[in-house]
Amino acid sequence: MFHGLTTIWVDLDDTLIDFTTNAHTSLVKMWHDEPILQQYFQSPEIWAERYEIHNMALWAKYNVGDISRDYLRLQRFMLPLTEAGMPDDEAEKVARRYDTLYLDYLAREKALMPGAIDLLRTIRDRGLRIGCLSNGFKEVQFRKIRTAGLEPWIDLVVLSDDIGVNKPDRRIFEYAMERSGDTDPTHHLMIGDNPDTDIRGALGAGWHAVWYHPDRAFHGISCPAGAIEISDLAECKSVLK
Repeated sequence: MFHGLTTIWVDLDDTLIDFTTNAHTSLVKMWHDEPILQQYFQSPEIWAERYEIHNMALWAKYNVGDISRDYLRLQRFMLPLTEAGMPDDEAEKVARRYDTLYLDYLAREKALMPGAIDLLRTIRDRGLRIGCLSNGFKEVQFRKIRTAGLEPWIDLVVLSDDIGVNKPDRRIFEYAMERSGDTDPTHHLMIGDNPDTDIRGALGAGWHAVWYHPDRAFHGISCPAGAIEISDLAECKSVLK
């Protein structure tokens, strides 16, 4: 279906790694290990829900450059804590500690999206280079890749932290091409779960794009024009023929 491809770029979280499951598991473990969370939240599910609501809203702002990474990393913990009644000064201290603690929990989880390894094997069998292009934080992304057993499959990792620019900004896609040694955008294809950051970003840079839509989020949103939509990573076998 595509001709002249040299590099397939794959998003990490919720495309290869089951970030939603791993993050929730990490938050539940934090609640069980942190008495202060048990004091302010009646159950691990309530804690996880409040965190996830704030985290999602903050990431939406971060992806378009409205807030900084440091602001996101502090506020995603501070907001649910102050909302639950913790004084601001105490919440800030706790939130700064939880930022490091949470990333450590997260780096230990290894759940993958169904078919992730088969997808990477398919790409490798086609003789194509595999890149990972992620907006995630460098402190944890490489650890997650190793823990999940993905390191042997990935030839190149490009993170938004590398240049301080997030997907969907065209500059990170151009930087990824430079890192790959091939600056022809028609030689690159992006596979990702986010229609805005992954897919519209890739298309805007002149890349090909495959939207992986496993019916977990983005309900009611149509596939961006110019991209191919799949609901199972196994469908990439026919797409990459």
